[in-house]
Amino acid sequence: MILEAMVGLSLVLNVSLAAETPAAPDPNPWLHMTVRQKDATLLPLVRTATECILHKISGDPRYSPSMHPSDINDLIVDSIAACGRPVRAMMDAHDRMYGKGSGEAFLLGPYLDVLPSAVVTQVKTPR
Repeated sequence: MILEAMVGLSLVLNVSLAAETPAAPDPNPWLHMTVRQKDATLLPLVRTATECILHKISGDPRYSPSMHPSDINDLIVDSIAACGRPVRAMMDAHDRMYGKGSGEAFLLGPYLDVLPSAVVTQVKTPR
């Protein structure tokens, strides 16, 4: 009877000790994410950066609602500099998920490709 109690107690101790020892967090969780999951994770950062840029442009005295997307580039460049933190956060997250240097490529490529028309459309739209 004592032997059975000892075996039972050892099982309980093993389970309780294992439960108290947390597993180390995965240092690279994005390696296990799908592209869709990565994009969903990145989207709030893209929105934050874009909102900052929109806010800066709409408050810029050089902005006119009649501006063509190609004429708004100077305002975008200035607003990106003024929105350094959210833009940097977006780029850093992209780098972590897709590899070093991918954040800058994303900013200078796909992001800036659509930003002028998005700015013109969204700044004209009352919020």
